[in-house]
Amino acid sequence: MKTKAAVLLETGRPFEIMELDLDGPGPGEVLIKYAAAGLCHSDLHLTDGDLPPRFPIVGGHEGSGIIEEVGPGVTKVKPGDHVVCSFIPNCGTCRYCSTGRQNLCDMGATILEGSMPDGTFRFHSGGTDFGAMCMLGTFSERATISQHSVVKVDDWLPLETAVLVGCGVPSGWGTAVYAGDVRPGDIVVIYGIGGLGVNAVQGCVHAGAKYIVVVDPVDFKRDTALKFGATHAYATAEEAAEKVRELSWGQGADAALILVGTVDEAVVAAATSVVGKGGTVVITGLANPEKLTVHVSGCELTLFQKTIKGSLFGSANPQYDIVRLLRLYDAGQLKLDELITTRYTLEEVNQGYQDLRDGKNIRGVIVHA
Repeated sequence: MKTKAAVLLETGRPFEIMELDLDGPGPGEVLIKYAAAGLCHSDLHLTDGDLPPRFPIVGGHEGSGIIEEVGPGVTKVKPGDHVVCSFIPNCGTCRYCSTGRQNLCDMGATILEGSMPDGTFRFHSGGTDFGAMCMLGTFSERATISQHSVVKVDDWLPLETAVLVGCGVPSGWGTAVYAGDVRPGDIVVIYGIGGLGVNAVQGCVHAGAKYIVVVDPVDFKRDTALKFGATHAYATAEEAAEKVRELSWGQGADAALILVGTVDEAVVAAATSVVGKGGTVVITGLANPEKLTVHVSGCELTLFQKTIKGSLFGSANPQYDIVRLLRLYDAGQLKLDELITTRYTLEEVNQGYQDLRDGKNIRGVIVHA
């Protein structure tokens, strides 16, 4: 069949709308008609060269939709099921899945290659294989993906809203609740209030943090953070550190969560400095893998028993936490509708990412026709 998709052909070029050939589902695969796709900063890393993929590649890794067809051996879903996609597929049986770390599943090895786990591709044009970002390619009207990349959700939930729990919401919320282990009464500093950082705020609220101090240079994002439960908001790390010293009586924060669009040495140093004894720094934001961005005093880590750790997908488990977060939303205990700043058509994908660069969006969403 044919499908319209937003494609990256090389670093430094915007998305191009193309018509591609799409293979039907093989064993263990499903054909999905996407309803919506989130505009996450991670796709910008492909265009900017911070996360070089295999080109050409269909963009988009945050998606929701309806299953149209299933291949042989598919047991997780059936045609007509509403699903949210997980940008990390999870097989359920590898070493990591079987020890409760689905976000580290071995099936995620080809997410930047854009191929299925067996190394083959489902998008094609003119004899060229096109990859799919995170094996999903949600910037396409339809895609053939692994059954291990989808999570069935309640069909009464709006897919345009549910799409957000495929990446941004669990990555931010889990950074606080799981990776950061935020507890009642804690003081937490959050760097970066975008589609992930604002959900780290929600995670801190859920976990019972006493003070939630956010850092972002954009006024709109600081104001949004306060509406989502932050207690203090500052434009610079220095201002935040001064307030944390006051709030903690000089002891420092319990946790610092880094969710900026591109992590650099300065924000890591600021986060490590702002936490006190036994404090934890969590890095969820991304940067070019060839750049060394963690430069801190090993002596400080030892003498003050501080921890610096990374977190993928907020250290959450997609099969459990995607459903869990949507149930919290359904119960009025998690804000999702308020996260969406602007809706776009597929043809407006580049405008959506320009708005993200300009600090105008918390989360932009492509709504497929």
